[in-house]
Parts: sequence; structure tokens; C-alpha cells
Amino acid sequence: MAMATELRPSRNGPQHPPAQAPPAARRSLRSRLTRLDVKGAPYAFISPFYIVFAIFGAFPLVYTLWVSLHDWELASGTRKWVGFDNYKYLWSDADFWHATVNTIAIFVLSTVPQLLIALFIANALNRRMRVPTLFRIGMVAPLVTSTAAVAIVFTQMFDHDWGMINWALGLVGIDPISWSTNRYWSWAAIATMVDWRWTGYNALIYLAAMQAIPKDLYEAASIDGASRIRQFWQITVPMLRPTIIFTTIIATIGGLQLFTEPVLFSVGTPNKMDGGPLHQFQTLTMYMYDNAFGHDRYGYGATIAWALFVMIILFSLINFLFVRRTGGTK
Repeated sequence: MAMATELRPSRNGPQHPPAQAPPAARRSLRSRLTRLDVKGAPYAFISPFYIVFAIFGAFPLVYTLWVSLHDWELASGTRKWVGFDNYKYLWSDADFWHATVNTIAIFVLSTVPQLLIALFIANALNRRMRVPTLFRIGMVAPLVTSTAAVAIVFTQMFDHDWGMINWALGLVGIDPISWSTNRYWSWAAIATMVDWRWTGYNALIYLAAMQAIPKDLYEAASIDGASRIRQFWQITVPMLRPTIIFTTIIATIGGLQLFTEPVLFSVGTPNKMDGGPLHQFQTLTMYMYDNAFGHDRYGYGATIAWALFVMIILFSLINFLFVRRTGGTK
């Protein structure tokens, strides 16, 4: 009787085991997921950078371009479409080209000596010497000093009547120099401020790269009779070429965006953004700030910003190609 009950068919029909995917299908699905993980994981890991860049980099860049195509004022609320009129006016703006010459001149006067001096300092620090850590920390001291404090100190040093520089020149019979009113001397003064602040930073970058150069190369060169000077130019400099390209591009970006030093150097002038009474050291960033925030011309200020952006790209490419060509690389 019990057996009859067990053999009685169910009211819902015959029972079947649950359906399962074929082994080949499971393997195919697993392989697809594995390929997706291998190919997609790198993009997932780097995606935070691109997301942040899109929000804080790409969007402001595109929005600035949109603003540059308008007659844009905050005070009056003007939002008038003018197309490329701002760029046409920029091309014929004498003040813009005057600021461009100032910017490029200060950039050249500060960047070229800065990188050369940093290279020689790094080479000296790379040799055996007493308390090397103390000297290397000294290279960082200007970098951690406030830019405002540096500019104020150097402004006092370059003062016409009471500055230490003119006092030292007077000891050797040289007349005082009008550092803040003469266009060319003001370039030299501001370039000196920039060099003092950033030479040590670049020297430490070069030093880190020099310590990665195999010592066997120098030992082989010494056995062949090469002097230290020859080793420097034929081993150290070629091996540092990627680092030199990096520092050149970074110095180009910072040099063409120079703002704090010339602004603080114009102490005593009614409008610090003028760069002196004759605009003798007004940079592009100062001119852009003056138009946007001083005269409420945000559309034209955005136009200057885009012109500066294109200029930085062009100069960076020129410096990159020049360093590669002089180094003999393809």
C-alpha cells in the first residue's frame, strides 16, 4: 500500500529536474566576463581622473570658449552674441601685443637660466660631498616660502633709492637703476624672482633623474680617459633628455602664466594690474584679469584666456621639438 502511494503520479504532472545551462554555454559566459574584466578594468581604474578632468578641466575650457563669443558683462547682465568679433579685436589690440611681448621676454629670461643653473646644481649635488641632505633641503627652502613674501623682499631689494642691489652697484661706481620703471630692467628683476623660487625645484628633479643613471657608464668613461666635463655632456645630459623635456614644458606653462610676481612687483601703482605706469611689465594674465574683473569685460577676458591657452600649446610643442632635435632623437 505504501509502495502504491509512492508510485502514484502527482496531480501537477510528472516532476522534472530544474533546467541547467549546457556546460559550453557556461564556459562561454565565463570567458566573456573574463575578457570584459581584463579589457575594462584598466579603464575603470583610470576613469576617476578623466571624470574629474571633465568636470574641472574640459567643461571650464569649453565654457570659456562659449563666453569668448559673447559680449559678456556681469554687472549689467549683458549676454550678447558677437561671434568672433572679440578675436578680431584681439588681433588689432596693441595692448594685448604689448603684454604678449612682456610675457615672452620674462619667460625667456627666467626659464633658460633657471633650467641651466638647475642642471649644474643637480650635477654638483650628485657628487660625494659632506652633509648632502642639508644642501638638498636648502634647494626646497625657496619653494616652501610664500610667493608674496618673496615678491615683497625682492621688491625692497630692487628699490631705486634704498634697495640693496643699487647699493651694491654704487660700491663699484654704477649709477642706480630704475628697476620698476624701466621696461627691460623690470623684466630682469621679475625673472630673478622667478629663478630664485623655482631653480631649486628643477634641480631636485634633475638630481633624482641623475641618481637613476647606471654608475657603470661613468666608470667605463673614466677608464677610457673621459673627463668629468665630457662625462657630463656625453652621458648625463643625454640620459636626462626625457626629464629635461618634462621640466621645459612645465616651465613653459608656468612662465607664460606668470601673475603673482609682477603684480606684487608693482607696489605703489594705482592699479597693480597695469604692470607699472607705462605697462612695462604687464603680462597676459594681468591683462586678462584687468579686462575681466577690472572693466567687467568677461567676454574679452575669456578671449585673452583662449589666446594664452593656444600660445602655451605652441610654445610647449616648439620646446619639445627643439629639445628632441638637439638631443638627436627621432
